[in-house]
Order: sequence, then C-alpha cells, then structure tokens
Amino acid sequence: MDLGVSVEIQCPYCWERILLAVDPSVPEQEYVEDCLVCCRPIEIRARIDERGRAEVIARREDE
Repeated sequence: MDLGVSVEIQCPYCWERILLAVDPSVPEQEYVEDCLVCCRPIEIRARIDERGRAEVIARREDE
C-alpha cells in the first residue's frame, strides 16, 4: 500500500522547510494546508508525473 510521495517544501511565509505527503493516486490536486511551524495557510498545487514523481508548488493564500 502506497501511503504517499514525500516532498519537502518551503513555507512561503516563515521560510521553514516542511515535509508533505502527496497522494500519488490523484494525478492533479489543489488544496490548502497549514504550515506546521507558523500555522499560516499554504496553497498547495501538486501534480504526479508519468514516473510517479510529485511536482509541488507552494504559494501564499493571498497571492
């Protein structure tokens, strides 16, 4: 059972690096996740490519 693809991102607010688990069964996804350090909302856009690698963009919710 594949629990997810681990991806490290940088919070666009506090610049801390955090680890996300992206669900590889959903090819394109968009959701909001709070930073584990500063608790601000991060807009996550993730895409799983044909090799199963995650491409993730993390943006401020107010951009």
